[in-house]
Amino acid sequence: MSEEMNIDENMMQGEENLDHAIEHLKNELSKIRAGKASPAMLSSIMVDYYGAPTPLPQVANVGTADSRTITIQPWEKNMLAPIERAIFEANLGLTPMNDGEFVRINIPPMTEERRVQLVKQSKAHGEDGKVSVRSVRHKMIDFIKKEVKNGYPEDAGKRKEEEVEQLVKKYYAKIDSLIEMKEKDIMTV
Repeated sequence: MSEEMNIDENMMQGEENLDHAIEHLKNELSKIRAGKASPAMLSSIMVDYYGAPTPLPQVANVGTADSRTITIQPWEKNMLAPIERAIFEANLGLTPMNDGEFVRINIPPMTEERRVQLVKQSKAHGEDGKVSVRSVRHKMIDFIKKEVKNGYPEDAGKRKEEEVEQLVKKYYAKIDSLIEMKEKDIMTV
Protein backbone atom coordinates (compact mmCIF):
# COMPACT_ATOMS: atom_id res chain seq x y z
CA MET A 1 0.00 0.00 0.00
CA SER A 2 2.95 2.35 -0.41
CA GLU A 3 1.37 3.61 -3.65
CA GLU A 4 -1.73 4.63 -1.63
CA MET A 5 0.50 6.54 0.79
CA ASN A 6 2.43 8.17 -2.09
CA ILE A 7 -0.82 9.27 -3.76
CA ASP A 8 -2.22 10.62 -0.48
CA GLU A 9 1.02 12.55 0.15
CA ASN A 10 0.85 13.90 -3.41
CA MET A 11 -2.79 14.94 -2.85
CA MET A 12 -1.85 16.77 0.37
CA GLN A 13 1.07 18.48 -1.36
CA GLY A 14 -1.19 19.42 -4.26
CA GLU A 15 -3.77 20.91 -1.90
CA GLU A 16 -1.03 22.94 -0.20
CA ASN A 17 0.01 24.26 -3.62
CA LEU A 18 -3.62 25.14 -4.38
CA ASP A 19 -3.80 27.05 -1.07
CA HIS A 20 -0.63 28.93 -2.04
CA ALA A 21 -2.25 29.88 -5.37
CA ILE A 22 -5.28 31.29 -3.51
CA GLU A 23 -3.06 33.21 -1.06
CA HIS A 24 -1.07 34.66 -3.95
CA LEU A 25 -4.29 35.76 -5.64
CA LYS A 26 -5.53 37.41 -2.42
CA ASN A 27 -2.20 39.22 -2.11
CA GLU A 28 -2.35 40.46 -5.72
CA LEU A 29 -5.96 41.59 -5.34
CA SER A 30 -5.13 43.51 -2.15
CA LYS A 31 -2.71 45.65 -4.16
CA ILE A 32 -5.49 46.80 -6.50
CA ARG A 33 -6.98 49.94 -5.05
CA ALA A 34 -10.73 50.17 -4.92
CA GLY A 35 -10.98 53.89 -4.21
CA LYS A 36 -10.18 53.37 -0.55
CA ALA A 37 -6.81 53.98 1.07
CA SER A 38 -5.01 50.78 1.99
CA PRO A 39 -1.42 50.26 3.22
CA ALA A 40 -1.29 47.12 1.02
CA MET A 41 -1.24 49.41 -2.04
CA LEU A 42 2.31 50.43 -1.11
CA SER A 43 3.62 47.07 0.15
CA SER A 44 5.55 46.32 -3.05
CA ILE A 45 7.33 49.71 -3.22
CA MET A 46 11.09 49.46 -2.79
CA VAL A 47 12.88 52.40 -1.11
CA ASP A 48 16.59 53.15 -1.45
CA TYR A 49 17.70 52.62 2.16
CA TYR A 50 21.41 53.53 2.37
CA GLY A 51 22.03 52.02 -1.06
CA ALA A 52 19.97 48.86 -0.57
CA PRO A 53 16.46 48.47 -2.06
CA THR A 54 14.21 47.83 0.93
CA PRO A 55 10.41 47.30 1.09
CA LEU A 56 8.62 50.45 2.28
CA PRO A 57 7.00 48.77 5.32
CA GLN A 58 10.52 47.98 6.62
CA VAL A 59 11.64 51.63 6.68
CA ALA A 60 8.41 53.31 7.78
CA ASN A 61 5.10 52.86 9.52
CA VAL A 62 2.41 52.78 6.81
CA GLY A 63 -1.17 53.37 7.90
CA THR A 64 -4.41 55.08 6.99
CA ALA A 65 -5.64 58.34 8.52
CA ASP A 66 -9.08 57.96 6.91
CA SER A 67 -10.64 56.16 3.95
CA ARG A 68 -8.92 58.50 1.47
CA THR A 69 -5.51 59.16 3.09
CA ILE A 70 -2.45 56.95 3.56
CA THR A 71 0.13 58.14 6.08
CA ILE A 72 3.76 57.07 6.04
CA GLN A 73 5.93 57.84 9.06
CA PRO A 74 9.57 56.87 8.44
CA TRP A 75 11.64 55.47 11.28
CA GLU A 76 14.32 58.05 10.35
CA LYS A 77 13.59 61.63 9.24
CA ASN A 78 16.23 61.52 6.47
CA MET A 79 14.15 58.80 4.74
CA LEU A 80 11.32 61.21 3.81
CA ALA A 81 12.84 62.20 0.44
CA PRO A 82 13.78 58.63 -0.65
CA ILE A 83 10.27 57.44 0.27
CA GLU A 84 8.70 60.25 -1.77
CA ARG A 85 10.97 59.47 -4.71
CA ALA A 86 10.16 55.73 -4.53
CA ILE A 87 6.41 56.44 -4.60
CA PHE A 88 6.82 58.72 -7.64
CA GLU A 89 8.99 56.13 -9.41
CA ALA A 90 6.48 53.33 -8.69
CA ASN A 91 4.15 55.14 -11.10
CA LEU A 92 0.97 54.35 -9.17
CA GLY A 93 -0.69 57.62 -10.10
CA LEU A 94 -0.37 58.84 -6.50
CA THR A 95 1.14 62.13 -5.37
CA PRO A 96 2.95 62.03 -2.01
CA MET A 97 3.02 65.16 0.14
CA ASN A 98 5.87 65.60 2.61
CA ASP A 99 5.15 67.73 5.70
CA GLY A 100 8.53 67.22 7.38
CA GLU A 101 7.35 64.39 9.64
CA PHE A 102 4.93 62.33 7.57
CA VAL A 103 4.40 61.57 3.92
CA ARG A 104 0.69 61.77 3.18
CA ILE A 105 -0.98 60.40 0.07
CA ASN A 106 -4.51 61.45 -0.81
CA ILE A 107 -6.29 58.79 -2.84
CA PRO A 108 -8.34 60.51 -5.56
CA PRO A 109 -11.82 59.19 -6.33
CA MET A 110 -11.77 56.84 -9.31
CA THR A 111 -13.42 57.51 -12.64
CA GLU A 112 -15.78 54.95 -14.16
CA GLU A 113 -13.18 54.21 -16.84
CA ARG A 114 -10.51 53.51 -14.21
CA ARG A 115 -12.90 51.25 -12.28
CA VAL A 116 -13.57 49.17 -15.41
CA GLN A 117 -9.82 48.97 -16.04
CA LEU A 118 -9.21 47.72 -12.46
CA VAL A 119 -11.98 45.11 -12.80
CA LYS A 120 -10.23 43.81 -15.95
CA GLN A 121 -6.93 43.75 -14.05
CA SER A 122 -8.44 41.78 -11.17
CA LYS A 123 -10.05 39.31 -13.62
CA ALA A 124 -6.63 38.83 -15.23
CA HIS A 125 -5.20 37.99 -11.80
CA GLY A 126 -8.09 35.52 -11.38
CA GLU A 127 -7.19 33.86 -14.67
CA ASP A 128 -3.55 33.62 -13.53
CA GLY A 129 -4.82 31.91 -10.38
CA LYS A 130 -6.82 29.45 -12.46
CA VAL A 131 -3.74 28.71 -14.57
CA SER A 132 -1.85 27.88 -11.35
CA VAL A 133 -4.68 25.60 -10.24
CA ARG A 134 -4.67 23.83 -13.63
CA SER A 135 -0.92 23.36 -13.38
CA VAL A 136 -1.23 21.75 -9.94
CA ARG A 137 -4.12 19.59 -11.22
CA HIS A 138 -1.99 18.43 -14.15
CA LYS A 139 0.88 17.41 -11.84
CA MET A 140 -1.47 15.56 -9.48
CA ILE A 141 -3.20 13.64 -12.30
CA ASP A 142 0.15 12.74 -13.90
CA PHE A 143 1.40 11.40 -10.56
CA ILE A 144 -1.73 9.25 -10.13
CA LYS A 145 -1.39 7.88 -13.69
CA LYS A 146 2.28 7.06 -13.04
CA GLU A 147 1.34 5.19 -9.84
CA VAL A 148 -1.37 3.25 -11.73
CA LYS A 149 1.30 2.15 -14.25
CA ASN A 150 3.46 1.06 -11.29
CA GLY A 151 0.77 -1.25 -9.93
CA TYR A 152 -1.78 0.92 -8.14
CA PRO A 153 -5.33 -0.40 -8.84
CA GLU A 154 -6.87 1.32 -11.87
CA ASP A 155 -10.33 1.80 -10.35
CA ALA A 156 -8.80 3.37 -7.21
CA GLY A 157 -6.71 5.60 -9.49
CA LYS A 158 -9.88 6.77 -11.26
CA ARG A 159 -11.46 7.59 -7.86
CA LYS A 160 -8.37 9.59 -6.91
CA GLU A 161 -8.53 11.45 -10.24
CA GLU A 162 -12.18 12.25 -9.51
CA GLU A 163 -11.13 13.58 -6.07
CA VAL A 164 -8.61 15.84 -7.81
CA GLU A 165 -11.31 17.13 -10.17
CA GLN A 166 -13.62 17.89 -7.22
CA LEU A 167 -10.76 19.70 -5.47
CA VAL A 168 -10.07 21.76 -8.60
CA LYS A 169 -13.76 22.71 -8.88
CA LYS A 170 -13.71 23.84 -5.25
CA TYR A 171 -10.67 26.05 -5.85
CA TYR A 172 -12.14 27.48 -9.06
CA ALA A 173 -15.21 28.46 -7.04
CA LYS A 174 -12.97 30.16 -4.44
CA ILE A 175 -11.19 32.12 -7.18
CA ASP A 176 -14.48 33.14 -8.78
CA SER A 177 -15.87 34.36 -5.46
CA LEU A 178 -12.69 36.34 -4.69
CA ILE A 179 -12.86 38.03 -8.10
CA GLU A 180 -16.58 38.70 -7.70
CA MET A 181 -16.02 40.31 -4.29
CA LYS A 182 -13.18 42.45 -5.64
CA GLU A 183 -15.28 43.52 -8.62
CA LYS A 184 -18.12 44.52 -6.30
CA ASP A 185 -15.63 46.41 -4.12
CA ILE A 186 -14.14 48.27 -7.10
CA MET A 187 -17.47 49.17 -8.69
CA THR A 188 -19.00 50.47 -5.43
CA VAL A 189 -18.81 54.26 -5.58
